[in-house]
Amino acid sequence: MHQGASRPDGISAEIFPPRAVDDSLAEAGRRLFAGEARFIAGAANPLALPPEGLPEIAFVGRSNVGKSSLVNALTGRRVLARISNTPGRTRQINFFDLGGRLMLVDLPGYGYAEASKAAVKSWTSLVRHYLQARAALRRVCLLIDARHGIKEVDRPLMHMLDAAGVSYQLVLTKADKAGRDELPGVADRITVELATHVAAHPEIHLTSAVDRRGIAELRETLANFAVSVEESR
Repeated sequence: MHQGASRPDGISAEIFPPRAVDDSLAEAGRRLFAGEARFIAGAANPLALPPEGLPEIAFVGRSNVGKSSLVNALTGRRVLARISNTPGRTRQINFFDLGGRLMLVDLPGYGYAEASKAAVKSWTSLVRHYLQARAALRRVCLLIDARHGIKEVDRPLMHMLDAAGVSYQLVLTKADKAGRDELPGVADRITVELATHVAAHPEIHLTSAVDRRGIAELRETLANFAVSVEESR
């Protein structure tokens, strides 16, 4: 496991493979995510998807992986993406405009065992349509629980993204709940597996919405996709 950077509060943030954190880009990311965040639309079917415009970053992962918590941590808001104690409650694609410069897209979770077959089929069809047909989509953040690594339920989505040529990046969540001795092995296994996926970005972010580990580094990465201030005017 490689350590990417350390924060003044002593909490480390790991990035695999390691890279130097650019202070100016980190500040740009902080400003972007600290600015206005506005809910644009919730689409429960392909016809309800909003018009394309801003570059889009989508977040997807199995139910209960901490997706809503991560989105809220990135934006510094507690209720931007709904958090529920019942996994599988997000049943539509939600779009959030960050200051007219970047669109965050919250996709329904998958792998919820208690969902009906009809609901699973509907969500799967909607997500597949969005991921394969959305021209504004720049990157998919695939969230993986840092305690467990890639599970079998994650692999069909990874193969679909590979086949569609959609760039995706793994973001490990709940790092605060993983033991320090567990993380190196999980990271190594993921790195080996990612090498076999043609659309996977090689850089993996380790994050925690609780102790905010890796949040600044992920903001920096995602801010690279935002349109400039001049372009947004």
